[in-house]
Amino acid sequence: MSETSEGRRPPEGTAPSAPPPADTERHETWPPGSEAHDYRAAFRAATLPMAVVDHEGLIVTANEALAALTGVGAAALTAQSASDLVDLAADGRTWHAYREVLHGRRSRFRCTRRLKHPDGRSLWAEITVVPMPGAQEPAEGTAPGQVLLSVADVSDRRELQKRLRHLQMHDPVTRLPNRTLFFERLSAVLETAPYHDDSLPGRGRIGLVYLDLDGFKAVNDTLGHRVGDRLLAAVAARLTDCAEQEAPHPTGAHLVARLGGDEFAILVESSTGTQQLTDLARAVLSAVQQPFDLAGQRLSVSASIGVVERPVAGTSATGLMQAADTTLYWAKADGKARWTLFDPERNAHRMTRQALSSNLRPAVERGEFTIEYQPLVGMADGVVRGVEALVRWNHPQFGMLSPNRFVAIAEEDGSIVQLGRWVLRSACRQARRWQLDHPAEPPLFISVNVAVRQVWDSDLVTDVAEILAETGLDPALLQLELTESAVMGSAGRPLQALQALSDMGVRIAIDDFGTGYSNLAYLSRLPVSVLKLDGAFVRGFRYEDGTHPSPADETIVEAMVQLAHRLGLTVTAECVETAGQAERLRRIGCDTGQGWLYSRAVAPERIAELIGTRALEA
Repeated sequence: MSETSEGRRPPEGTAPSAPPPADTERHETWPPGSEAHDYRAAFRAATLPMAVVDHEGLIVTANEALAALTGVGAAALTAQSASDLVDLAADGRTWHAYREVLHGRRSRFRCTRRLKHPDGRSLWAEITVVPMPGAQEPAEGTAPGQVLLSVADVSDRRELQKRLRHLQMHDPVTRLPNRTLFFERLSAVLETAPYHDDSLPGRGRIGLVYLDLDGFKAVNDTLGHRVGDRLLAAVAARLTDCAEQEAPHPTGAHLVARLGGDEFAILVESSTGTQQLTDLARAVLSAVQQPFDLAGQRLSVSASIGVVERPVAGTSATGLMQAADTTLYWAKADGKARWTLFDPERNAHRMTRQALSSNLRPAVERGEFTIEYQPLVGMADGVVRGVEALVRWNHPQFGMLSPNRFVAIAEEDGSIVQLGRWVLRSACRQARRWQLDHPAEPPLFISVNVAVRQVWDSDLVTDVAEILAETGLDPALLQLELTESAVMGSAGRPLQALQALSDMGVRIAIDDFGTGYSNLAYLSRLPVSVLKLDGAFVRGFRYEDGTHPSPADETIVEAMVQLAHRLGLTVTAECVETAGQAERLRRIGCDTGQGWLYSRAVAPERIAELIGTRALEA
């Protein structure tokens, strides 16, 4: 062997250079026990397939394990391209990293490849490429050293990881993808740049059918969780069938997942539009409503379904799921056993409602509410007798809001108690101020609306007594209005509160009379002083718009006025807008009127100008 061959013993303490080609190795005369001899012996005997590769990527020598893996003799592997042998040029990133190691600019490279075994089976291999032991950084102008390529069969490990992942990503009851896998898939779809080819429908759009079973808890509670699990599995099978049948082509099957409990989702990754999603929702609803036969148990259930369809661009996983959850809630609120399509306008209204609800209590403290007053006018002489206090919310974002925008919300969350107390105090204080400012004129009474929740959730009687004492207003000048549905049928605490207020001298009025329960027999036992006729009856008295008034409305109003008077009550007509209406109502016997004919709700300064005058002349 020549002096320049690789058979020369390396200096003490250094690793040998790369082994020579296989055909040269057979003629080596390495001294037994030498370091180089030990390396080569280990290389040949190793069960791990390995090869020494030069800086051009060609195999210098390969061991028998690699020969067995590839089905090619070790000698025949010499001078072959290592990257071709183990498919390292399959993608640009892998190829670049491999070349970086060959050229000495990277210390290590590892990747996983699927290879074909000589016996025909596929295997997963972990390819590792590292510089040969003892190789130094190449000097400028010289070629890099050799590298060691090893191939480890990781098929068993890969299969185990695959099984573990499947268990982690699938629901054990239904075998469907679980919440984790669903969101992983959803995020991947949303992170992928959308297509822009208009010739391909569905590119760049996404859809979601989100449902839960109506009354599933009752199944678990009455029949047990085992039957409940069987029902979930049966529902999952029907959803999968629907998804496969409604998919546009065999390879485009939609993802069906169980998100938890009785909630399921069908993800349409390439939606062709709203019609596709609504067709899928109809099919799902119909499939779920068919009876289930579960081991002798025949069950019928239904589902509430929320449907969302939108472009991928600008959509987040959180936003999509919030829209789906909101739409599912709408389906349940609308009566269940139905599907509902996401409506941006309805959602905007919901968001506005939520924003108002969260700011109601702080708004009272910040002084964002104001009160306007609408005159209550004597029908006989047109003189202002009293006013109704109407609260307004001067919202910093939405502007001036009328009561119908926020009172119902305040009743739901309980803030009506705090708001109602503020309105009552402010209105009584204003009525007393008018009285003091115009001592020569008959004082105006103040009418304030009271919600039922104020009666139940607060001590209304104590609040009224304290406010009257604080402001100095005569109880006879305070009128509290409650809706007919709230007053009729009152019993227990509400009735006791109304009686106590009446005994105090406060007048009680029934608002919108004629549209609620109309329990006339009960009316005689209530401590009521005033009936306010709903505007729906008064509108029937119009002549000016070219239509004839309804005889039935006139008969009903006349009968109610006569009944009220015989019970010792006074009657106020709401929504009086024309002189013709006012004249008819006056002849029938209505005591006071309220409406745009006289005045809209105005600031307290304007009311001060009307005191002692005829409203029609103002």
